[in-house]
Amino acid sequence: MSGICVSGCGSNTNLEKLLQLTLNGLMAGTVLAVPAIGLTMIYAVLRFVNFSIAGHMAVGAFAGYMLNAWAGLPAVVAVLGAFIAGAAVGIASDHAALRPLRGYSALTLAIASIAVNIMIESTIRFFFGGSPRDYAIPLRRDWTLGFLHVGPQQVENAIIAAIAMAILFVFLTVTTTGKAMRAVADNPMLADSKGIDPDAMARLAIGIGMGLAGIGGMLVGLDTSIDPLVGFRAILSVFAAAVVGGLGSVPGALVGGLAIGLSEELSLLALPATYKSAVGFLAILVVLTLRPRGLLGARA
Repeated sequence: MSGICVSGCGSNTNLEKLLQLTLNGLMAGTVLAVPAIGLTMIYAVLRFVNFSIAGHMAVGAFAGYMLNAWAGLPAVVAVLGAFIAGAAVGIASDHAALRPLRGYSALTLAIASIAVNIMIESTIRFFFGGSPRDYAIPLRRDWTLGFLHVGPQQVENAIIAAIAMAILFVFLTVTTTGKAMRAVADNPMLADSKGIDPDAMARLAIGIGMGLAGIGGMLVGLDTSIDPLVGFRAILSVFAAAVVGGLGSVPGALVGGLAIGLSEELSLLALPATYKSAVGFLAILVVLTLRPRGLLGARA
């Protein structure tokens, strides 16, 4: 009977592939949600889409690389450096280039943020070159759970992403500063009348948002490799996650990240891998058509 396939074995193979892609999608979506939350936080407070988040993902990726590959720190510790670097560069670049334009339209600010992104990526390329670089992490075999396979680094990345998001959710819901930031996002004028400084909350939102982008960039690099365009290649999926979840909604960005991660992986059932990026475009079009404010976005 060896080598003979009884009825239904093809469907079992398809089911195994479906479950494997679902697992991969959940892992990827958890990582994707981190920079998506950063993007949506900045939008919630400042009301424009800051596309320079792609460059700040690269900043975090290379900061983590220096701490890990050059300084010899464990990757888990270097993630903290990626957050700090992303936050510091984010606050500095906003103060120098975007803050003076706050009185202009959201479109003007979004375009200016693209210029900032190009400058950041070019600066990284000037110092590090354009060749891919790998983190100093050991090569390990995938873990096998029945017919499912998962990489140890995938699991670690998902755990780090989950911890970062949990800390943020606690900060926003429990601390006084977090509640003040939410108040500014809901109604800046009312918050100002209550003694909350909108400018201070804006700086904090940018710092946290770009810090999360830095973490996201490093997590992406840990699973592959890094170069100055590591954030640029992920920005469509990050933006799609934020839009699908609802721009301005932090829980929505988490839901959107998982949705985009699953959609991109499950698309491999019918499409070649080169078409994965098209899923982000399709998700944006579908959500904006059926629910313009996203899955968890506030009503107009």
